[in-house]
Amino acid sequence: DTGNGEQLYECPMCSLTCTNIQILEEHVNLHLEEQNFSEGGNIRDLELAQQLQTEEDKRQRSEEEKREREEFKKLQRQYGLDNSGGYKQQFLKNMEREVDRGRMQPFDYHKRKADMMECLAFGIDDGKTKTSGVIEALCKYYQDENKDVRHVWLSTGVDHFHSSLGDRGWGCGYRNFQMLLSSLLQNSLYNDCLRDTTLIPSIPKIQSMIEDAWREGFDPHGASHFNNRLHGSKAWIGACEIYSLLTSLRIKCQIIDFHKPTGPMGTHPRLFEWVLRYYSTDNEGGAKVVCTSKPPIYLQHQGHSHTVVGIEEKKNKTLCLLLFDPGCPAQEMQKLLKQNSDGTSLKLLRKFVGSLKEKQYQIVAVDGVLSLEEKAARCRASQVLTSEKIP
Repeated sequence: DTGNGEQLYECPMCSLTCTNIQILEEHVNLHLEEQNFSEGGNIRDLELAQQLQTEEDKRQRSEEEKREREEFKKLQRQYGLDNSGGYKQQFLKNMEREVDRGRMQPFDYHKRKADMMECLAFGIDDGKTKTSGVIEALCKYYQDENKDVRHVWLSTGVDHFHSSLGDRGWGCGYRNFQMLLSSLLQNSLYNDCLRDTTLIPSIPKIQSMIEDAWREGFDPHGASHFNNRLHGSKAWIGACEIYSLLTSLRIKCQIIDFHKPTGPMGTHPRLFEWVLRYYSTDNEGGAKVVCTSKPPIYLQHQGHSHTVVGIEEKKNKTLCLLLFDPGCPAQEMQKLLKQNSDGTSLKLLRKFVGSLKEKQYQIVAVDGVLSLEEKAARCRASQVLTSEKIP
């Protein structure tokens, strides 16, 4: 109250006092409207910020998905799973390129195309990239070599196959299988398993043979990686596919996984020791050159594979692998056949411990024949395909 009996009304939101209740109500309403307006503004700011954030998240997600799609496509291209065709399409495309550049006559193109179509129809390799007789030449060379090799162990005969116009860039796994098979075909122990495979199959035929192994139930996890399809693609294959194929043919083999370096500077001395044991077991004795009855070994690392055809032990006890590389052209391999070889060509084959420094190596080693029961048991076990790990 004021002294003269007037009622005073105080605003609950500020210190203003009014004498009239209506005026106070209007005043308080103004306060509320102002508050609503500013809160509304805050809400609108918040909504806008959220909307902007959502759009940014969406954009980032779509960029991420795009990046993943591109990465996946790149991997598909790298591993030959991008539906761009297989051996035949690449062969024809590369020959057309040779004609365009004037390196091949149209007549040769048509002849080679006809030859290729015939080989593909029969499922056999045309033998045009094959070099035979290298193991025999090595055997002879080492008999006379008396510099620094104390002992050398060699596989049974192995033909070298290198990649052609049709599989350049992706065919190494198939070419190494052909090398291994060329050796098994010369060994009577495997006659029965290989009675339907008396000639070296073409790459598309090997792709079909691996698909057959998958259909029998081998390595379903590996098969799904390729969508159960290799034929007509440029898909790279590795140790698991070689294992499934050999086992489906009743050839007894094992995968050994040298999953991490076992020596200084990222080297794999345990791999070299394993190969030495493989060749020298049952082949002990004092002979300097031992031409064993052992098949070669399939050797895989990230991005490439080789065929191990022997091992040297130097006088200073160091070990040196002898490898066939499917990337090495026939004209280079043929230098090893020359009688007057002074051993310089051997650098094509020699790999010392310091030369093998990939993170991981896998080998597939053949060791006899399986009964039908053993094959069935291995097929069941391959539902989860495992390897022996060293170390």
